[in-house]
Formats: sequence, C-alpha cells, structure tokens
Amino acid sequence: MFQVGDKVVYPMHGAGVIEAIEEREVLGEIRQYYVMHLPVGNMKVLVPLNNVGTLGLRGVISKAEVQGVLQVLKDEAVVSTLAWNRRYRANLEKIRSGNILDVAEVVRSLAQREKDKGLSTGEKKMFENACQILVSELVLAEESEEIQVRQWLSKVLA
Repeated sequence: MFQVGDKVVYPMHGAGVIEAIEEREVLGEIRQYYVMHLPVGNMKVLVPLNNVGTLGLRGVISKAEVQGVLQVLKDEAVVSTLAWNRRYRANLEKIRSGNILDVAEVVRSLAQREKDKGLSTGEKKMFENACQILVSELVLAEESEEIQVRQWLSKVLA
C-alpha cells in the first residue's frame, strides 16, 4: 500500500505523486481512492485502492535505474517487419505493461521508424503518449523539470 507523498506510476497515464487518500461514494458504494497528481499534463487521477494490483500501480524507478532506460534508448532499434496493425498492438501491450523499459523500447522503435519511413497518424499519437509516460517518470525519478527531460530525450533519440 502506498502513502501520501509516494511517487507512483499508473500505466497508460504516467507518473505522479499521491496527494491524498479519500473515501468517495460511487454507485452507492463507499470506496477508498488514491488522489494522484500527474505533473506532466497537470492532471488529477483517482485510483481505487481495491484495484491497485490489477491496474499495475507501482513505485517510480530510482535514479540508478534511469541508466537502464538510457541504455534501452541508445540500443539499436530492431526493425519490425510486422504489418502496422500488429506492430501497433505489440507496442500498445508494451505501454500497458507499465514497465518503463518496455515503454522506452516503444519510444526508441517509433523514433527510429519516424526517421526511416515516417509514422502513421495512430503511431504518431502512440509515440507522443509513450514519450509523455516516459518523461513523467523520468521527471520524478531524476527530480528534474519536464523541459530538461524532454531536451535530454531529444538528444538521446537524435
């Protein structure tokens, strides 16, 4: 169980800080929720405590683990021969996993594909979403500003 002030990652949404634990009535049932603030995008999200395991909520990586993300981003992207729809589904599953290394892999492969052949509209949106998820966790892990992390990411992917 997480506490107020913990830095956590909510797969498909990104990383944030738990600001409070509140009880709310939904459909006649009183449930407890984490109130999570996502600094990248400046959103608040309510996460039901009884679904934390199912949703994949986890702690933010450490500063030491950022090096693993950097390595994934620097590795040579494997050129996928899958049709765009299968490639899209495979990338979506990686993002949904909540694993930052999988998300970094998606960012790397889509960045490479964009340089080589360009991206479809759906893949462009996925790329932006994956970058936002990655940036949001790196901002909290590195205790840095979003603009600095985005610049760092651009340099690494260049």
